[in-house]
Amino acid sequence: MKRAKNYRAVTEKLEERSYSLEEAIAFLIENSKTKFDQSLEMHLRLNIDPKKGDQQVRASIVLPHGTGKELKIAVITTTMAAEAKKSGAAMVGGEEMIADIKSGKFFDGKYDVVVATPEMMPKLASVARILGPKGLMPNPKSETVTTKIAQVVASLKKGKVQFKNDAGSNIHQSVGKLSMGSAKLKENAEVFLDAVKKAKPTGAKGRYILNISMCSTMSPGILIHE
Repeated sequence: MKRAKNYRAVTEKLEERSYSLEEAIAFLIENSKTKFDQSLEMHLRLNIDPKKGDQQVRASIVLPHGTGKELKIAVITTTMAAEAKKSGAAMVGGEEMIADIKSGKFFDGKYDVVVATPEMMPKLASVARILGPKGLMPNPKSETVTTKIAQVVASLKKGKVQFKNDAGSNIHQSVGKLSMGSAKLKENAEVFLDAVKKAKPTGAKGRYILNISMCSTMSPGILIHE
C-alpha cells in the first residue's frame, strides 16, 4: 500500500522501541501536519477468546475531558419524548424513526448514539441487524436502554463512551482530539486503560492485555509500554 508523504515522514521519525503514554501523545501532537483536528486513538490486543460468553469485554466510562466531539444523540421513545427534547437530544421520535432506519433515511451522518426507552425495544428488534453493525443498537449493558433519559443524555454529552472487544479480541477507542493538549489526553487515556483493566472477564486467564498501540487519525501506530 502506498502511503502519503506526511505518513512516511512521521514513520521515519519513530524510534524502534515502545513509548510511554506521555511520549507518544507528545510525538503525535508535534507531528500532526493535517489541516483538521485529528483524533487520538488507542488500540488494545487482549488475551481473550471472543467466541466465549464469559470472555467478553464490554463497559462504559465518562472520559474526564470528553472526546473532543459533541455527540449527536437520537432518542427513540413514545413515553418520554418531552424529557428527551428537554435534555438536548438531536432527534426524538417513535415508530417513525424506526421506519426511517428501515428505509435508510436515518443514516445520514447525523447521529452518533441511539438511546431508547424500554417499551421501544420489541419494535427495535426489527432493525437490530441494521443498527448493530453500525454500533448504534441500544443495549441495557451500555445504559442506552433507560428510563433515565436526561441523565443518560447528559453523561453522553460530557464524554461517556462505550467500548467492547471485536471478533479479533481487540478494542479500539478514540480518547480525544489532538487540540485538547497532552495533559488532558493523557488523563483520558489513563482512565480508559484503567476501565479496560477493571472490565477483565472472569474467564480470561494469564496476561490480559497483550499490547497497546496509539495513533492519530492519519499517523502510524506507536507501541505503548505500561
